[in-house]
Amino acid sequence: MLLDARDLHIAYGDIRAVNGVNFYLEKGELVSIIGANGAGKTSILNGIMGIVPLKNGTIHFNSKEITSLATFQRARAGIRMVPERARVFPRLTVYENLMTGVYRLHKTINVDVQITWLYDRFSILKERNDQPANTLSGGEQQQLAIARALISNPNLLLVDEVSMGLMPKLVDQVFEVLRQLNREHGLTILLVEQNAMASLEISHRAYVLETGKCVHEGQSEDLLEDPMVKEVYLGH
Repeated sequence: MLLDARDLHIAYGDIRAVNGVNFYLEKGELVSIIGANGAGKTSILNGIMGIVPLKNGTIHFNSKEITSLATFQRARAGIRMVPERARVFPRLTVYENLMTGVYRLHKTINVDVQITWLYDRFSILKERNDQPANTLSGGEQQQLAIARALISNPNLLLVDEVSMGLMPKLVDQVFEVLRQLNREHGLTILLVEQNAMASLEISHRAYVLETGKCVHEGQSEDLLEDPMVKEVYLGH
Protein backbone atom coordinates (compact mmCIF):
# COMPACT_ATOMS: atom_id res chain seq x y z
CA MET A 1 0.00 0.00 0.00
CA LEU A 2 1.49 3.33 -1.06
CA LEU A 3 -0.86 5.70 0.78
CA ASP A 4 -3.12 4.90 3.73
CA ALA A 5 -5.25 7.68 5.24
CA ARG A 6 -7.30 6.85 8.32
CA ASP A 7 -10.02 8.78 10.15
CA LEU A 8 -9.13 12.14 8.61
CA HIS A 9 -10.75 15.16 10.26
CA ILE A 10 -10.10 18.68 8.90
CA ALA A 11 -11.73 21.89 10.08
CA TYR A 12 -11.44 25.61 9.43
CA GLY A 13 -12.39 27.20 12.72
CA ASP A 14 -15.86 25.93 13.54
CA ILE A 15 -16.46 24.69 9.99
CA ARG A 16 -15.88 20.97 9.61
CA ALA A 17 -14.67 20.16 6.10
CA VAL A 18 -13.71 16.49 6.46
CA ASN A 19 -15.25 14.10 8.99
CA GLY A 20 -13.62 10.72 9.50
CA VAL A 21 -12.65 9.84 5.93
CA ASN A 22 -10.67 6.66 5.19
CA PHE A 23 -9.06 5.74 1.88
CA TYR A 24 -5.97 4.12 0.42
CA LEU A 25 -3.97 3.80 -2.81
CA GLU A 26 -1.94 0.86 -3.99
CA LYS A 27 1.17 1.57 -6.05
CA GLY A 28 0.25 2.05 -9.70
CA GLU A 29 -3.41 2.89 -9.10
CA LEU A 30 -5.35 5.87 -10.35
CA VAL A 31 -8.01 6.59 -7.72
CA SER A 32 -10.68 9.30 -7.88
CA ILE A 33 -12.48 11.16 -5.14
CA ILE A 34 -15.66 12.63 -6.57
CA GLY A 35 -18.24 14.92 -5.06
CA ALA A 36 -19.96 18.27 -5.36
CA ASN A 37 -18.31 21.62 -4.68
CA GLY A 38 -17.74 21.97 -0.95
CA ALA A 39 -17.74 18.22 -0.27
CA GLY A 40 -14.20 18.38 1.18
CA LYS A 41 -12.21 17.03 -1.76
CA THR A 42 -9.58 19.77 -1.91
CA SER A 43 -9.28 19.75 1.88
CA ILE A 44 -8.31 16.08 1.71
CA LEU A 45 -5.51 16.80 -0.76
CA ASN A 46 -4.32 19.74 1.31
CA GLY A 47 -4.33 17.49 4.37
CA ILE A 48 -2.25 14.83 2.62
CA MET A 49 0.21 17.48 1.44
CA GLY A 50 0.38 19.07 4.90
CA ILE A 51 -0.95 22.43 3.69
CA VAL A 52 -3.71 22.28 6.30
CA PRO A 53 -3.37 20.45 9.64
CA LEU A 54 -5.42 17.45 10.61
CA LYS A 55 -7.70 17.73 13.62
CA ASN A 56 -7.49 13.96 13.89
CA GLY A 57 -6.32 11.00 11.86
CA THR A 58 -3.16 9.44 10.47
CA ILE A 59 -1.46 9.32 7.08
CA HIS A 60 1.04 6.65 6.10
CA PHE A 61 3.08 6.91 2.91
CA ASN A 62 5.39 4.13 1.78
CA SER A 63 4.72 2.41 5.13
CA LYS A 64 5.96 5.44 7.09
CA GLU A 65 3.74 7.78 9.08
CA ILE A 66 3.93 11.33 7.67
CA THR A 67 1.10 12.89 9.70
CA SER A 68 3.40 15.30 11.53
CA LEU A 69 5.78 16.08 8.65
CA ALA A 70 5.98 19.56 7.12
CA THR A 71 4.84 20.08 3.53
CA PHE A 72 8.39 20.27 2.15
CA GLN A 73 9.25 17.00 3.90
CA ARG A 74 6.28 15.27 2.28
CA ALA A 75 7.37 16.67 -1.08
CA ARG A 76 10.88 15.30 -0.54
CA ALA A 77 9.35 11.94 0.35
CA GLY A 78 7.88 11.81 -3.16
CA ILE A 79 4.45 13.46 -3.07
CA ARG A 80 3.62 16.24 -5.52
CA MET A 81 0.42 18.20 -6.08
CA VAL A 82 -1.16 19.81 -9.13
CA PRO A 83 -3.26 22.62 -7.62
CA GLU A 84 -6.71 23.74 -8.70
CA ARG A 85 -6.68 26.12 -11.71
CA ALA A 86 -3.02 25.30 -12.44
CA ARG A 87 -1.58 28.27 -10.46
CA VAL A 88 1.56 28.62 -12.53
CA PHE A 89 3.90 31.55 -11.98
CA PRO A 90 2.55 33.97 -14.62
CA ARG A 91 5.68 36.08 -15.24
CA LEU A 92 8.12 33.17 -15.31
CA THR A 93 8.76 31.35 -18.58
CA VAL A 94 7.65 27.77 -19.12
CA TYR A 95 11.21 26.58 -18.45
CA GLU A 96 11.51 28.68 -15.29
CA ASN A 97 8.18 27.33 -14.02
CA LEU A 98 9.44 23.79 -14.52
CA MET A 99 12.63 24.55 -12.65
CA THR A 100 10.66 25.63 -9.57
CA GLY A 101 9.63 21.97 -9.31
CA VAL A 102 13.22 20.88 -8.61
CA TYR A 103 14.22 23.63 -6.21
CA ARG A 104 17.09 22.31 -4.06
CA LEU A 105 16.75 18.85 -5.63
CA HIS A 106 19.42 19.11 -8.32
CA LYS A 107 21.72 16.69 -6.50
CA THR A 108 19.16 13.90 -6.55
CA ILE A 109 17.46 14.48 -9.92
CA ASN A 110 18.93 14.54 -13.42
CA VAL A 111 17.15 17.69 -14.54
CA ASP A 112 18.22 17.46 -18.20
CA VAL A 113 16.81 13.93 -18.49
CA GLN A 114 13.56 14.99 -16.84
CA ILE A 115 13.18 18.07 -19.05
CA THR A 116 13.74 15.98 -22.18
CA TRP A 117 11.16 13.40 -21.02
CA LEU A 118 8.62 16.11 -20.21
CA TYR A 119 9.08 17.90 -23.53
CA ASP A 120 8.58 14.59 -25.33
CA ARG A 121 5.36 14.10 -23.37
CA PHE A 122 4.17 17.74 -23.53
CA SER A 123 5.39 18.93 -26.91
CA ILE A 124 3.51 22.23 -26.69
CA LEU A 125 5.60 23.17 -23.64
CA LYS A 126 8.79 22.65 -25.65
CA GLU A 127 7.41 25.02 -28.28
CA ARG A 128 6.53 27.56 -25.56
CA ASN A 129 9.78 27.08 -23.61
CA ASP A 130 10.74 30.79 -23.51
CA GLN A 131 7.23 32.24 -23.22
CA PRO A 132 5.85 33.66 -19.97
CA ALA A 133 3.27 31.31 -18.50
CA ASN A 134 0.54 33.96 -18.65
CA THR A 135 0.69 33.83 -22.47
CA LEU A 136 -0.39 30.16 -22.49
CA SER A 137 -3.95 28.98 -22.96
CA GLY A 138 -5.82 27.44 -20.04
CA GLY A 139 -5.14 23.93 -21.26
CA GLU A 140 -1.46 24.69 -21.80
CA GLN A 141 -1.17 26.14 -18.29
CA GLN A 142 -2.74 22.98 -16.90
CA GLN A 143 -0.20 20.87 -18.78
CA LEU A 144 2.56 23.08 -17.38
CA ALA A 145 1.26 22.58 -13.83
CA ILE A 146 1.26 18.81 -14.34
CA ALA A 147 4.75 18.87 -15.85
CA ARG A 148 6.05 21.04 -13.00
CA ALA A 149 4.83 18.42 -10.53
CA LEU A 150 6.32 15.56 -12.58
CA ILE A 151 9.81 16.98 -13.04
CA SER A 152 10.85 15.71 -9.60
CA ASN A 153 9.82 12.16 -10.59
CA PRO A 154 7.29 11.73 -7.73
CA ASN A 155 5.91 8.46 -6.38
CA LEU A 156 2.44 9.96 -5.89
CA LEU A 157 0.71 12.73 -7.83
CA LEU A 158 -2.20 14.59 -6.23
CA VAL A 159 -4.41 16.31 -8.81
CA ASP A 160 -6.99 18.91 -7.76
CA GLU A 161 -9.96 19.70 -10.06
CA VAL A 162 -7.91 19.49 -13.25
CA SER A 163 -10.98 20.13 -15.43
CA MET A 164 -12.03 23.38 -13.77
CA GLY A 165 -12.35 26.27 -16.23
CA LEU A 166 -11.41 24.22 -19.29
CA MET A 167 -13.43 23.69 -22.44
CA PRO A 168 -14.68 20.11 -22.94
CA LYS A 169 -12.10 19.38 -25.66
CA LEU A 170 -9.26 20.49 -23.38
CA VAL A 171 -10.72 18.47 -20.50
CA ASP A 172 -10.50 15.35 -22.67
CA GLN A 173 -6.88 16.13 -23.54
CA VAL A 174 -5.79 16.68 -19.95
CA PHE A 175 -7.56 13.55 -18.71
CA GLU A 176 -5.91 11.55 -21.49
CA VAL A 177 -2.52 12.82 -20.27
CA LEU A 178 -3.31 11.56 -16.75
CA ARG A 179 -4.50 8.22 -18.09
CA GLN A 180 -1.30 7.75 -20.09
CA LEU A 181 0.91 8.74 -17.15
CA ASN A 182 -0.80 6.07 -15.08
CA ARG A 183 -1.18 3.28 -17.65
CA GLU A 184 2.07 3.72 -19.58
CA HIS A 185 4.42 4.99 -16.87
CA GLY A 186 2.91 3.42 -13.74
CA LEU A 187 2.46 6.74 -11.94
CA THR A 188 0.19 6.52 -8.90
CA ILE A 189 -2.42 9.30 -9.03
CA LEU A 190 -5.07 10.55 -6.61
CA LEU A 191 -7.54 12.68 -8.55
CA VAL A 192 -10.26 14.82 -6.97
CA GLU A 193 -12.94 16.04 -9.34
CA GLN A 194 -16.43 17.46 -9.75
CA ASN A 195 -16.43 15.99 -13.26
CA ALA A 196 -17.45 12.53 -12.08
CA MET A 197 -17.90 10.98 -15.52
CA ALA A 198 -14.46 11.94 -16.81
CA SER A 199 -12.66 10.91 -13.63
CA LEU A 200 -14.47 7.58 -13.29
CA GLU A 201 -13.69 6.71 -16.91
CA ILE A 202 -9.92 6.86 -16.32
CA SER A 203 -9.64 5.65 -12.70
CA HIS A 204 -9.45 2.17 -11.25
CA ARG A 205 -11.38 2.88 -8.04
CA ALA A 206 -13.25 5.83 -6.59
CA TYR A 207 -14.65 7.29 -3.39
CA VAL A 208 -17.81 9.40 -3.31
CA LEU A 209 -17.72 12.32 -0.88
CA GLU A 210 -20.68 14.23 0.56
CA THR A 211 -20.33 17.03 3.14
CA GLY A 212 -16.99 15.76 4.35
CA LYS A 213 -17.91 12.07 4.58
CA CYS A 214 -17.31 9.11 2.29
CA VAL A 215 -20.75 7.75 1.38
CA HIS A 216 -19.78 5.26 -1.31
CA GLU A 217 -16.71 3.54 -2.74
CA GLY A 218 -15.89 0.87 -5.25
CA GLN A 219 -14.47 -0.01 -8.64
CA SER A 220 -14.97 2.86 -11.07
CA GLU A 221 -16.67 0.68 -13.66
CA ASP A 222 -19.22 -0.36 -11.03
CA LEU A 223 -19.83 3.20 -9.85
CA LEU A 224 -20.49 4.28 -13.44
CA GLU A 225 -23.46 1.89 -13.41
CA ASP A 226 -24.56 2.59 -9.83
CA PRO A 227 -28.10 4.13 -9.82
CA MET A 228 -27.33 6.62 -7.04
CA VAL A 229 -24.10 7.80 -8.62
CA LYS A 230 -25.72 8.03 -12.05
CA GLU A 231 -28.60 10.11 -10.72
CA VAL A 232 -26.65 12.47 -8.44
CA TYR A 233 -23.30 12.82 -10.19
CA LEU A 234 -23.67 11.70 -13.79
CA GLY A 235 -27.00 13.38 -14.60
CA HIS A 236 -28.69 10.15 -15.71
